[in-house]
Amino acid sequence: MSTNSILNYSLFFLSFFFLIFNLFLRKRRFTDLPPGPPSIPILGNLHQLKKPLHHHFHRISQNYGQIFSLWFGSRLVVVNSSPSLVQECFTKNDVVLANRPLFLTGKHVGYNYTTIVSAPYGDHWRNLRRIMLLDVLSTHRLNYFLDMRRDEMKRLVQKLAYDSRQGFTKVELRSRFCELTFNTMMRMISGKRYWGEDSEVGDVEEARKFREMIKELMKLGGANNPGEFVPILRWFDLDNLEKKLKSISVRFDGFLQGLVDEHRSRNTSGNTMINHLLNLQKSQPEYYTDQIIKGLILEMLLAGTDTSAVTLEWAMSSLLNHPEVLRKARHEIGMQIGEEHLIDEQDITKLPYLQNIVSETFRLHPAAPLLLPHLSSDECTIGDYNIPRDTIVLINAWAIHRDPKLWSDPLSFKPERFQKEGEANKLMQFGLGRRACPGSGLAQRTVSLALGLLIQCFEWKRASEEEIDMTEGAGLTLSKVIPLQAMCKAQQRIINKSYF
Repeated sequence: MSTNSILNYSLFFLSFFFLIFNLFLRKRRFTDLPPGPPSIPILGNLHQLKKPLHHHFHRISQNYGQIFSLWFGSRLVVVNSSPSLVQECFTKNDVVLANRPLFLTGKHVGYNYTTIVSAPYGDHWRNLRRIMLLDVLSTHRLNYFLDMRRDEMKRLVQKLAYDSRQGFTKVELRSRFCELTFNTMMRMISGKRYWGEDSEVGDVEEARKFREMIKELMKLGGANNPGEFVPILRWFDLDNLEKKLKSISVRFDGFLQGLVDEHRSRNTSGNTMINHLLNLQKSQPEYYTDQIIKGLILEMLLAGTDTSAVTLEWAMSSLLNHPEVLRKARHEIGMQIGEEHLIDEQDITKLPYLQNIVSETFRLHPAAPLLLPHLSSDECTIGDYNIPRDTIVLINAWAIHRDPKLWSDPLSFKPERFQKEGEANKLMQFGLGRRACPGSGLAQRTVSLALGLLIQCFEWKRASEEEIDMTEGAGLTLSKVIPLQAMCKAQQRIINKSYF
């Protein structure tokens, strides 16, 4: 036997006995934990997990209560689907739970835990959030980019109108929503369209590769991988997790560095996000490094494209399954906006029922059903339970949004429920506390305007008599298993009168 083989076997058995010792001691170390299902050595409860995880966790909560414990390998995980205890997490324990677990995605893709999503809570994270809120996603800057967003909406409507100019035509909507959100973000970030008929061939190919990388990354994130939690798998990379993440990291970084270098070489004064950040780099080069800029761009694209696209797909699917809701929304638009011009962002406040539809979509189909994981930086209590330091805390927003104690008829699509004052405050689709999503304003604008235009400009019906399949897929983002196809017919009298 070779020396390397002997070394590998020795490491394996040492790690095995170390884990058994850990498992033996943990019950003595941890008292008054939330209840949970039995676990086994080394794997903990990992072997029991079934996807989609938010469904699986909801089933476990039926037996063990709305807050329960699991072991992901040697890591303690607490899953919380209690509305009152979630509020406690982000009031009494907000600072303690403001950290993120140090997953491999944050190390390799998140520039060694320096991005706003992956960075530990502290001065660096506070600076990143300040940049995001003041320099990238402020109301002033979002208003500046209104014309870009409006133009992308215009292109979506024009393409659908052309396709359905002869009457009802079957259209596939997922790819169109992805094109809308990706181009919107890319134009705000870099000033260029990367997807569509008028994009350059090279840009289209770059966009296709980038989106494929995003899909691949979503499959490799967090609790989907035993390699994140079982040291043996991680040390030997038996599932190739680290190898895959390193490959994605190199490809992501090449794409992002190309964007930054292109803007730097132009040396223009354009008001894209990259140009704005490069101007700040000139005055504060020690902080606005290329790595910080690339990290901000990356998380804008990761958080701002798929989430809005899947929300639009869920919203349209729900409207097609509930034509009476679609009729009420069209009636409201006709009464408040008319046919003289198309809906614009400033019109959304005049359309409360449309806003209720968006809220009901967020409730039933939150884009991130488990939100982003939190990590306790110190020991704390949630309800009557002790939460040790370095515990991963997951919030099952999907389950809370369907809790019959919180919502009447919780499984039904009823936008009218949000006519009651304060109901929207019970939603948590963008997270809670100091690490809530800073892009919520942009997401609300994008989804509301796009959905309003689709209702105003087209007649819609299902592609068959059967209801739209609403089966949910697995992954960090809540997507439909079957992409949405629908019958679409342009309202030419409205489109012809518009600025289109």
